Amino acid sequence: MEKRNNRVANWTRLHRRFGDHVRKLRTTRELTQEALAERSDLSVDAIRRIERGSFSPSLDTLGKLSKGLDVSLKTLFQGFERERSNAVAEICDFLSLRSGREVELAWRVIQAMFEER
Repeated sequence: MEKRNNRVANWTRLHRRFGDHVRKLRTTRELTQEALAERSDLSVDAIRRIERGSFSPSLDTLGKLSKGLDVSLKTLFQGFERERSNAVAEICDFLSLRSGREVELAWRVIQAMFEER
């Protein structure tokens, strides 16, 4: 029985961590729960429940959520697992929607920013 309780407790912590992560992504984008719900084609109640950690979203819901947050599923989970790489993953998502020329220009700007003088 104790093993089952530990498993449930770990599952609950996982849901809460994921909910906190979604909330952080949402607030970073300056979105309300209502705005994210609209962009994701989900109900406001679903967003609230995900952020509270009281709802285990399906793959379909996760896909809608990533669309609403404008991140890939990979970034959604990668950022959840390793907070430090979240910004890098989001930059990659952003650049993946750009032309080759725009990516090349962005790379030059980044290199120039960190060039030692």
